[in-house]
Amino acid sequence: MKSRNVISLAAILLLVSVVTFYAQAGSPVIQDAADFLKPQSSMPIGEVAGVATNSKGHVFIYERAGTLQTTVGTARTFPHGTSKLLEFDQNGKFVRELGHDIYAFAYAQSVRIDPQDNIWVVDQYSNMVVKLDPEGRVLLTFGRRPETSRTPNVTFAAAAAPAVAAAGGGGTRGGVPQLPAVGAATPGGNNRGAAAGGGAGGGAPRGGGGVSAGAAGDSFNRPTDVAWDAAGNIFVADGFGNVPRILKMDKNGKFVKTFGGAGSGPGQFNMLASLVIDRDGNLYAADKGNNRIQVFDNNGTFKSEIKNVGAPAALCITQGPRQLLFSSNSNSLDDLDHGEIYMLSLDGKINGSFGSAGHGLKEFSAVNSMDCRSEDTLFVGELGNWRVQKIKLGKK
Repeated sequence: MKSRNVISLAAILLLVSVVTFYAQAGSPVIQDAADFLKPQSSMPIGEVAGVATNSKGHVFIYERAGTLQTTVGTARTFPHGTSKLLEFDQNGKFVRELGHDIYAFAYAQSVRIDPQDNIWVVDQYSNMVVKLDPEGRVLLTFGRRPETSRTPNVTFAAAAAPAVAAAGGGGTRGGVPQLPAVGAATPGGNNRGAAAGGGAGGGAPRGGGGVSAGAAGDSFNRPTDVAWDAAGNIFVADGFGNVPRILKMDKNGKFVKTFGGAGSGPGQFNMLASLVIDRDGNLYAADKGNNRIQVFDNNGTFKSEIKNVGAPAALCITQGPRQLLFSSNSNSLDDLDHGEIYMLSLDGKINGSFGSAGHGLKEFSAVNSMDCRSEDTLFVGELGNWRVQKIKLGKK
């Protein structure tokens, strides 16, 4: 009889655990949303390209909101000041600006915080990734600003696309306004980078062909994101250039390998917009132009793809015992038909979605970044609405 009672108790506990799991994995709904940031009146918020939180709950944003400034050197002209890195406390109160006048801050793309609270900034137009310590001091730099580049002095919204194209830019691609190609010739400027077919971060991939061999020392061409595994290896999504790829470096920044290329096959990308890594070292890459998320192992070997999540532009993974993947179906600035965010298990199962396109709270416009340390709280950075929403989630 005692043995039968033990078995029955075990069965009950198993049933409770199964029911609890499926209840937790239910479809998410937004319980509350707030326009979180409280900036100084003298420092309005612009397009929020990147958002991230540290272990203290402070929120960092990398935004496109500065005033164009130009520094003239002996051989190069450095436009800067068009993007800012700002810190806010856990209540949304402004704390400080970091990296003021760093010339790598040209066209904000993303910001991430590593487990040691170091701050990593990815700049799409200077072709650089910069690592700062928690106090804001520069620790490492990756990539190099090209010899010739155009730094945008206007907000690149859909209305600006014709002007960009007229100036030698790329117009639109997949509904996203395109900047001029890095390394493109500048009238009256030093065009060595363009003539060389690559130079410092621009032009065609070295060695020719559609996929770069990724020789050690390669520069970036419009990078989009950065991530790390448990061993501290660094992965950079070099995503919006003519050869989209992922680069792997060790914890000291030494080049290890690169993989990817342009296309729609397994391991190829069309607008590699975001990159995250789970605790087992697997990579999840937002292949926005191909309407999918690709999954790779730690060595860059293709494992699987996740579809039916729209055009993913921003990814984040929770840090709790049961990791979840959030993916934004980010509408472009001229499209308000889509804007939801999906919640997925790491095996690709879609647990549900929430939100819609628009300008109100609980609505989204051109989500470019997300932070989700826990599965019930998200910080969502929007290009279209110039804000960060703090989203509290529940289950249906």
